[in-house]
Amino acid sequence: MEEGAVPVSLKEWERVAAHTHITGLGLEGLKAKPVAAGMVGQIKAREAAGLVVHLVRKGKFAGRAVLLAGPPGTGKTALAIAIAKELGRDVPVVLLTASEIYSAEIKKTEFLTQALRRAIGVRIREMRRVYEGKVEELSIRQEPHPYNPYVKIPVGGTIKLATLDHSQKLSMDQAFAISLIREGVETGDVIQIDVDGGRVVKLGKSREAAEKEKVDLSSVQVVDVPSGPVLKNKEFVYTVTLHDLDLAHSRSSISFFGLLFGGEGRKEISAETRATVDETVKEWVEEGKAEILPGVVFIDECSMLDIETFAFLGRAMEQELAPIIIFATNRGLTVVRGTDFKAPHGMPLDLLDRLLIITTQPYTREEILEILKIRAKTEKINLSQEALEYLAQIGEANSLRYAIQLLAPASEVAIAEGAKIVEKKHVEHVRELFVDVSRSVQYLREHEERMLK
Repeated sequence: MEEGAVPVSLKEWERVAAHTHITGLGLEGLKAKPVAAGMVGQIKAREAAGLVVHLVRKGKFAGRAVLLAGPPGTGKTALAIAIAKELGRDVPVVLLTASEIYSAEIKKTEFLTQALRRAIGVRIREMRRVYEGKVEELSIRQEPHPYNPYVKIPVGGTIKLATLDHSQKLSMDQAFAISLIREGVETGDVIQIDVDGGRVVKLGKSREAAEKEKVDLSSVQVVDVPSGPVLKNKEFVYTVTLHDLDLAHSRSSISFFGLLFGGEGRKEISAETRATVDETVKEWVEEGKAEILPGVVFIDECSMLDIETFAFLGRAMEQELAPIIIFATNRGLTVVRGTDFKAPHGMPLDLLDRLLIITTQPYTREEILEILKIRAKTEKINLSQEALEYLAQIGEANSLRYAIQLLAPASEVAIAEGAKIVEKKHVEHVRELFVDVSRSVQYLREHEERMLK
């Protein structure tokens, strides 16, 4: 660090990514608003994506696929992220680029299978007997350790739990006593004891106990005392993916090397294990204990996939448990990788015939202007109207991505000059420092003889 420089500390997470501003598709019913949820323009594409989301929620789109096709910088990835945001947190979404498939240390078919199964959620509902209430009395009985009489260990105890309506005193064995100590349970805490699973969960501090302590700052969550009986049957709902269940079932087959050195990296899972998981999940669904949540696998740069991968994905789409696959490409007529044949978007015609294709269009000047306003607000940059108009002109003449990339450097130049607003001159300055693609190509042509070949 240079002398006199002020150290920078990260006080909060403020990482602004390319699509941080996207919060959804910006629809009203099935109709797209011109500007909403961080999305601008692309009315037809957003309404088509909205129909896909509608079908997914109703369970009528499982095992199908969508292709997002359009020129670079027209919002294909933004559309995929908006679909994921619309589906919600419970629906699993896996974002991939085609290049990841070839860089993995496992077979590409195994990599794809794991990705597809990570995109299928299982929402499990389970009824369990639990003791729940505020701790009014807690007594842990301790005895000297059998091998070290100077150290005492918990061997049991009693606890009194109370709700708004009832109270109950419980005796406990050593395991529960240790769990209570490990969780740091004290009188005044609201806890939950899972009888069947043998687990103790500290929900927080009761409001009454928190008010007695009179602490202005506390990391402990304040909760209300529950009502009803202390012992009750409570439904627990949690979501896992098929891949999570596959891993849980395959952990029994750990090699000696894995035990010694702590794992073997990403491992392949046998077809028998997956078949067992599928049968178990089907039984849960039939018994009403679980429901299937088909998610989304987004594969960008899909023209990089080869003919074998396309064939595998085509077969995977037909399986009983399959997620929605969203492909994205900016390629036109190009060679299908692994063959000598050209095809639209570099994809086999038989697979293209199965896809719903959504096209994205280049943005107009007005739409570029709106996107720049949203990005500037997201990145907390104050732009003058003249600078905004100039950036929109750059976006229309060159590319939207290039115009957006000039925002941050122009802001830094303005700050260095002591200006509170980014003016046109700041944008012009950074535009001279950072060339666009067309000027870079022109530079290469002028100095082609000096370049290495």
